[in-house]
Amino acid sequence: MLKLTIRKAVAVAMMLGGAFTAGAAAAADVAPLDPPQTVKIAYVPIMKFATAYVADGQGIFEKYGLNVEFERVKSGTEAIAFLDQGTVDVGGISIVASLWSAWDRGLDIRIIAPGALDPMEDGPTKLLVRKDLSESGEVKTIADLKGKRIGAAGGPGSGGEYFVSKALELADLTIRDVELINIGNADMPASIEAKAVDAVLLSSPFSDQILDSGNGVMLAQDITPGLMTVAFVGSGKFVNERPEVAERFVLALAEAARMMQGADYLSQENLDAFMKHTASTEEALRSGSPVIYDPNVEIPVDGLSDLERVHRENGRTEYEEPLDISTVVDETFTAKAVETLGRQ
Repeated sequence: MLKLTIRKAVAVAMMLGGAFTAGAAAAADVAPLDPPQTVKIAYVPIMKFATAYVADGQGIFEKYGLNVEFERVKSGTEAIAFLDQGTVDVGGISIVASLWSAWDRGLDIRIIAPGALDPMEDGPTKLLVRKDLSESGEVKTIADLKGKRIGAAGGPGSGGEYFVSKALELADLTIRDVELINIGNADMPASIEAKAVDAVLLSSPFSDQILDSGNGVMLAQDITPGLMTVAFVGSGKFVNERPEVAERFVLALAEAARMMQGADYLSQENLDAFMKHTASTEEALRSGSPVIYDPNVEIPVDGLSDLERVHRENGRTEYEEPLDISTVVDETFTAKAVETLGRQ
């Protein structure tokens, strides 16, 4: 597998935010809140929320007068429940189909900052087809997947289904043209070997296993460059009643994002922060692909609109008309962060 190198990580930052300067983020001249304010965040302990880990580990939250309490949850659904109950202020969640329906019903949470973005090139998510089907000529292109069985983790309405749908769109196909099978990522190599499916959509290390075994070949990669499928969301109460706290929270995330660009990504301070909040090891972090964060913390609204569209067109939402994205996104805080720190 081709890894995203530090040089490419810098290139991605340049593509996302213009001119890029490696090194620590510029310190913002913003007075800390006095007295310090507590912010409770529920998050799934994965690297896609690493700006919060760095803001914690590097003392950025503390610098702005924030006492951030982290609560690990098993899923974004659990975090959303806490947000809806008002027991947490911020959630690190995945943007799945059920969330769009909840927003349509009036769920009072807002996307206030981006999570990690898909790399612009050499991304980890791949569409693989069985090698025997490729060599026989039965499946040479994505168009040949019509009527085939495709494995993806999560099933209907999941991120896996979205990625499969986007790949099929490249050949003017829809999810209704294939048989989507819900298979856990770890079980996909065995499913390909047993010919239980014709193709799979998955990421490393399991995609590497299939390619290294010789049982599969790649049909597509970099299906959705720059896509954001996870985000930091704030409860309506947090955003509306404590805007000065939300402003500093997002500012801290932005400053942390700038401390994760280029070679700074693997600084020892950052590694310690990553390991504190995830189950990862230093070896895995050093050998894996860097997580991509926009130093200008822009929320990719167009990408969110596309996520909503695909889930809706796939029949995974409880409504049929397009949802107004402006009702679920609040760009006030990210805009203020860039105004404070300057654009990179």
